[in-house]
Order: sequence, then C-alpha cells, then structure tokens
Amino acid sequence: MTDTRAPRNANIFDVARLAGVSHQTVSRVINNHPSVKPATRERVQEAIRQLRYRPSQAARALVTKRSRTIGLITPATADFGPTTLAISVNDAARDARYAVVSVNLPDVQAASVRNAIEAMLRQNVEAIVVIANDVAVAEFARGTDATTPVVVVAAGAEPQPLSLSIDQYAGARLATRHLLGLGYETVAHIAGPARNPDASERVRGWMAELRTADAPPGLRLDGDWSPRSGHAAGMRLTVTPGSTAVFAANDQMALGLVAALSSRDLRVPEDVSVVGFDDIPEAEFMSPPLTTLRQDFARLGAQTMERVLATLESPTPLEPAEPLATKLIIRDSTRPRRG
Repeated sequence: MTDTRAPRNANIFDVARLAGVSHQTVSRVINNHPSVKPATRERVQEAIRQLRYRPSQAARALVTKRSRTIGLITPATADFGPTTLAISVNDAARDARYAVVSVNLPDVQAASVRNAIEAMLRQNVEAIVVIANDVAVAEFARGTDATTPVVVVAAGAEPQPLSLSIDQYAGARLATRHLLGLGYETVAHIAGPARNPDASERVRGWMAELRTADAPPGLRLDGDWSPRSGHAAGMRLTVTPGSTAVFAANDQMALGLVAALSSRDLRVPEDVSVVGFDDIPEAEFMSPPLTTLRQDFARLGAQTMERVLATLESPTPLEPAEPLATKLIIRDSTRPRRG
C-alpha cells in the first residue's frame, strides 16, 4: 500500500541532527552570526539544502492558511503558579478564538521540551508557549528558532520580545523590605527548588534587599514548594520570640511553616512574622491571614496571548516585554518586632 501522506516540513531540529550541531548553531548560521566556524557553517548550509528547510520568516511568509491553534507546553505539576498561569493562557486564547494543544511534561528537561516542540510543529500550530519551571529549559526554549514563534514564560532573563514574566526579584525585595521595615534585624528565607527560575529570582531579591539595608545575612532553608517542606523548615528554624521574621518563597511553604511553629508553641505573628508569595485563595483564610505577594496570573496569560498575536501579525520586530509587577498584600501574619 502506497503512503499518500504529504511529507512534513523539516524543522530546525532536523537540520541540527543532520549537521551534527546544536539548534542554536543552526540559528546562528541562519542569522549570519560571525562566531560560526566556516566548516561548521558549510555543513549546516548543506543540511538546510538537503532538507529544503525554510527559516522562520520565510516559512511564515509562505503560509496561506491559519490554523488558529497554539501549542502550550507546561510542567505536569499541581503547583499554584504554573497551573494558574496555564488556565490564564487558555482563557486568553479562547477569548482570541484560538484553540490550544497542550502538553504536560512530567520530566521537564531540555530534551523532552525539544521533542514536544517538534511534535507541535507537525500539528501546524501558529505559535508555541512554554511555561518553564527549570532554568535550563527556559534557556533552551529561548534559544529555539523554530518555524513558528516560541514564547517563553519564565523569570530571570533580560527583557526579550518573546520572553514574558512576573518580576519575582522585585517581589522578593518588597517582601524582605516589608519585614525589615517592621524593625527586624534580618529575615530568614525558605527557598523553592534551586533550578526553578522563580525560586532563584526570589532568593536573589531577598539577598539583594538585605545587602541594601546593611542587614546581617539571613538564614536560608531550602524547600520544594510543598507545605511539608515548609513544615520541615519550620521545625529547624532557630527562633528568638518577637525578633524573628521569615519570608517563605510561596504560600504553601508558609502554611507548613506556620503549622510547625504552632506545634512548637510559637505564635504567628507574636513570636514570628511570616510573609508568603503567590496570594493563593486560601491565604486570606489561614490562621492568621497571610501577608503575601500577589501575582497577576490573569494579566500574564493575557499578555502572553497578546504577544503571540503581535508576533504573528507585526511586520517589524517587537520591543522587549517588561516583567509585570507584584503587589504586597498585608494581612495579620506580620507585626512590628517586639522591643
């Protein structure tokens, strides 16, 4: 039986495999970057000729029919941030009359993201959105020059046209500044996973604000976003009642922290002031209600779709997108230092 299916168009990863180089090197050759060795450049150009590969702009110029579909690659996690953001992107796409093809990756590594991008390219999506919860994945996705735009949602990079985020660094500084402003000598921090872009930026902001205030270095305890890890940190935390302040990198770890302190007969905020991050729906109903940083995931989802549409429709390169600001929500889990 003869296979009558039309062959799929080659993509940048096919060229990279045939030439024996990275997709970033292929991108540099396409864009005439001077750093590529002549022999490597020739090998890549030969692979492009063999595969009849069309780089992004040329391929989009030849498109005659819009699919009105975008791809969405997300980590397979129940964590509040990525889950809420994915819902927001879906809502914004629906409002723009776009369908969404979603892939949830339990193993969010560069290789699995590459495979997901390749699969989506074969489905004729107009753009791909990657919600990255790993620093290496974010860097890989930002370096992708596929036949469709790839928009990356992750903290930590310099503003770029196809990279969007909420300003985790400034939010962490705001949380730390709030506690220092209440008279605490320093602020301890319960950090999220080390390879997570949001967690890394929150650590960086916490440290920067302590340095700016000439405050002593604060104790860092590592967690994994879960209440259990916050509870474990709370059991290890050295507390001077009335003089201890903690900035937890998310509300779930703050919840575990408060429970651990309670089991040690320590009160929040009388003995320990606590600030979280995210403003999850449960935050205002905790005991006590949690002071936290609110992230506007609905706005980020809408901005992501706006950037997708602008990339598809604009004849000129877009300006870099500035990170969205967070908002400090002050509730009852913080109070001035005693004495």
